[in-house]
Amino acid sequence: MKKILVIQNKRIGDVLIASLIAANIKQLFPNSRVDYFVYNYTTGVIENNPNIDRIIPINEKELKKIPNLVKKAGHIRRENYDIIFDPYSKFQSKFISFFSKASIRVGYQKKGKTSLFNSYTHNIHPLEKKTMPCGKSIEQRVHLVDSVFPLETPIYTPKLYLTDTEKKYSKLNNYSKPVVMVGVLGSTPQKSMPYSYIVALIDYVTSNFEVNILFNYAPNQKAEATKIYEACKHQEAIIFDLYESNIRGFISLMNQCKLLIANEGGSVHIAKALDKPTFTIFSPYVLKSDWASFEDGELHTSIHLLDEKPDLFSISREDRKKIEKDPTVLYNQLTPKIILKKLIPFLKHHIK
Repeated sequence: MKKILVIQNKRIGDVLIASLIAANIKQLFPNSRVDYFVYNYTTGVIENNPNIDRIIPINEKELKKIPNLVKKAGHIRRENYDIIFDPYSKFQSKFISFFSKASIRVGYQKKGKTSLFNSYTHNIHPLEKKTMPCGKSIEQRVHLVDSVFPLETPIYTPKLYLTDTEKKYSKLNNYSKPVVMVGVLGSTPQKSMPYSYIVALIDYVTSNFEVNILFNYAPNQKAEATKIYEACKHQEAIIFDLYESNIRGFISLMNQCKLLIANEGGSVHIAKALDKPTFTIFSPYVLKSDWASFEDGELHTSIHLLDEKPDLFSISREDRKKIEKDPTVLYNQLTPKIILKKLIPFLKHHIK
């Protein structure tokens, strides 16, 4: 039996997408054991996944301490893995991969770049651009497997696996109108659109559609979410106090909603994995070609400032870092009027 480890020390959306590595490698080695090494706050998106045999959670801050990193690398080495996939390909994961001594170690190596360690037996060049509707980020994960172990029928669609209890989630049963979840804040300030803009969008939806709006935000964002709630006109249409503090709870809650409107981030990937319609608002610095997955203009659609103003600015890799530091000026140009041109047809299609 082959022992396989996937190292994906990154955010929730990245870990969900990386579950495709397990789905694909299990096609080739159905009797293998596949483990995932991830940050502890992301484990919810891969729990109950039949392709993943064991989850190894790690605290993000603790792993950044060199003594802890060395200790964890020693634990991984003693597991005697045969294959390691490292879609993260940063210092910590490269260190662990190198010291694992697995006979096959697969990770990304940019052209012209050299590594401190000879971390991988198979250095895979990242894709330069997307070639499929799933978007480059998903295509990249599958490419990591396919480059070493050719796949006859690659799987490109991430899935979430709910228990019977999670499917029977009942906290929305008292609401007769369709529930539209709105991600009022991004996972970081740079991914959050101006508060007045999100209020304008919510006011339009509650004024023109028979729905309830459910706010989504991180636990540490409640004070900011409250400011947005208090600025909305139709507070009676907003479900503000219903909140799930863990990922599995959020997944169960999202599964009962009609659709999602949100800044690009983990919640969008979760909704898509549940086959829920999504309308994604991209921060100016985020590369839409990387993260806009499965968009068909109906089930999934999105808006980026460059959709409307393609000559306004450059989003090369170098410029992107500058924009990310403070995207406020550009974000202010992605006005509610621009967003509603796409959002209104989307809502009319899904809410009768």
